[in-house]
Amino acid sequence: MISIVKATVQDYPSIASIGKVSVVDSHRDSCSAEDMHSFLERNYSNDAIKDDLQEIHNIYYLIRYHDQPVGFSKIVLNSKHPTIRAENVALLDRIYILKEFYGLKLGLELLNFNISLAKDNNQSGIWLYAWIGNTRAIHFYQKAGFAIIGSHQYYVTETHYDESHHMFLPFS
Repeated sequence: MISIVKATVQDYPSIASIGKVSVVDSHRDSCSAEDMHSFLERNYSNDAIKDDLQEIHNIYYLIRYHDQPVGFSKIVLNSKHPTIRAENVALLDRIYILKEFYGLKLGLELLNFNISLAKDNNQSGIWLYAWIGNTRAIHFYQKAGFAIIGSHQYYVTETHYDESHHMFLPFS
């Protein structure tokens, strides 16, 4: 059984845990262990996630498999991108599924949910960033119809950055 539910502040331990594990699984080769630790503490500590969940523009959803949280997404509606001319576009800021659940297509389920959510909220498209080294994610998004529209240097720490693609899916 699969369910997708809107996250509340009380869900911060699950989101922080899933986020830490997923980021390490997909980005461990992008930087040193020290840089990774610093990034996780800054972005996926319990306090950081709790604060992020309280931001009014951030919309988090948990995906559950047999009532166990196994992934989450974060979307921000009406989040302008500097090179996208369309108005009312959503940023899919985070989407993570625990690695042991990849074969169940839960990531696609969560992605499609967020696309529907964006459309239901009169968004004209959805965009995201994807680390260039995460070819699995890039192929996943391209298969779903996203196109690469640019790239930038994403700073993991003050001294280390990774190249990331900007990807966009316009709604017709």
